Amino acid sequence: MRYFTLSLFLVFTYCNLFAQQSDPWYAFYNQDSTLIGFKDGLSHVKIKPKFEGVTRANRFDDILAATEKNNGQWNSFYLTKSGRKIGHDSLHIIDNGADCESEGFIRFRDPQTYLTGLFNRNGDIVIPAMYSGLTRVHNGLLVALKGATKKRVGIDSLITWVGGEEILLDTSNNVIIADFKYQPTLNFFSLQKTKELLDDPARISFVGNDGLHYSFINFQKEFENWLKTDLLVDLTKSKLLTATYPKVTWETSIAWETSDKIVFIEHNFDLIKNKLMEITNSDTDYFISADGLNPFMFDTPEFQKYFNNCGESKDWQYPTMSIIISHKNKKDMVQDHLEFLRTDEGYQLLCVTIRKGQLK
Repeated sequence: MRYFTLSLFLVFTYCNLFAQQSDPWYAFYNQDSTLIGFKDGLSHVKIKPKFEGVTRANRFDDILAATEKNNGQWNSFYLTKSGRKIGHDSLHIIDNGADCESEGFIRFRDPQTYLTGLFNRNGDIVIPAMYSGLTRVHNGLLVALKGATKKRVGIDSLITWVGGEEILLDTSNNVIIADFKYQPTLNFFSLQKTKELLDDPARISFVGNDGLHYSFINFQKEFENWLKTDLLVDLTKSKLLTATYPKVTWETSIAWETSDKIVFIEHNFDLIKNKLMEITNSDTDYFISADGLNPFMFDTPEFQKYFNNCGESKDWQYPTMSIIISHKNKKDMVQDHLEFLRTDEGYQLLCVTIRKGQLK
């Protein structure tokens, strides 16, 4: 009985320790908001504020990029939850900010070759720095640019990679598809592997190294197909309500407002329906734009799932699709915007701007 009790104690202790290490930590600042530290979900300080610069993760899941100053010297590295520091002076910088963890992986750059590799959550190199570029990991997959050359381009003479070939990898550096043309509107979470080519207008297929067909939903094709074969077919108020987010943000003549979807559709159904039906006319000047959720407009807790732990829109899983309709007159051109967010329940109308007509 004592052995049994001890065994249970060890199991529970192990589970508790594992849970504590797996729970996210949250960023907080020092008094003058110059240094960042991290607390657990119970507000216990796990790391005192000491990071600055490119450290931008607001949630510490497994691994993050960090910079700190010691004795007047800047130090940059990757930090794991266990406290391991790796990848010194090899941060992967994008738009003046360091890379953000994705599915427990984070990219790094060799400071000598400028080639890119991948760390896992434990700080181990799972893909060596051998690629000109890597995308973030999505559904265990990532696209690599191989064999490109550095070149100065544009009026600012920015250094970028030119040429090379794109391949699809898994996180163990296995080549899944040798000839893979990357498209930002591909949904990697929709992957299907089949012997025969699927007949689906919303999918784009590639032949893998194993001879199988790897197909992915293209968000833009998916959205356009849903519009034409579903939403716009006998569009009723009830149907539009189902395809509308619980709250709709819309632009007035002086500001933005947010309304309950029932109130908004009740007041504006005829106008919204007419705008949507315009795109069924061959002479309508419109296009569909893919983007991500605006983090400044949609910053309430209900939208948290649509952003990663650096506050970036997860457009690789929850993109926004905007129908932009142009109207020309003798003096200028105005555009109406109807923005749909891809949710787990399907595409839903989220944000509306009407220039030709008036919302209420």
